[in-house]
Amino acid sequence: MSTEHLARMGEQVVSAVAGDVLACVGLGSCIGLALIDRRADVAGLAHIMLPEAPAGAPASGKHADVAVPALLDAVLAAGGARHRLDAVIVGGAAMFSFGGSTGSPAQEIGRRNEEAVRRLLTAQRLHLRAEAVGGTRGRTMRVRIGQGVVTVKEAGGRESVLFGSADAAGLRRAA
Repeated sequence: MSTEHLARMGEQVVSAVAGDVLACVGLGSCIGLALIDRRADVAGLAHIMLPEAPAGAPASGKHADVAVPALLDAVLAAGGARHRLDAVIVGGAAMFSFGGSTGSPAQEIGRRNEEAVRRLLTAQRLHLRAEAVGGTRGRTMRVRIGQGVVTVKEAGGRESVLFGSADAAGLRRAA
């Protein structure tokens, strides 16, 4: 029987149990980062809120500079192999409109989160295999352990496969 493990803001979840589902619900400007080892049936998912921790702040999974290496360590500890890891990101939307000038720090947080996660993946020599980022709508992402499938559902839309085999998930491929 499968279990859904929810990564709330600033949290991560990892599983090596075939049939389990890892989920991030309501990804707006946040980034959902999945690291998947399909051969070992291991995956982890982090719900990242901000690009980097302020100087002197305690380490927190809500910051990309802490969450990315922590998720990598957790997936490796669960049996994943670095050279087989696939990375998938979802989110980074521009969720806030302030009516004035564009490009304010609050309006750009989604883009800044995405850039920080991309930079950290490159620094860790991890390969980004799929993404659903930007736009103005929130998304939900799910990682299906054992199938090696990542799905995405935009607010008001239908769930579709972003990464992996659409046949394995019984869903349609994302456009």
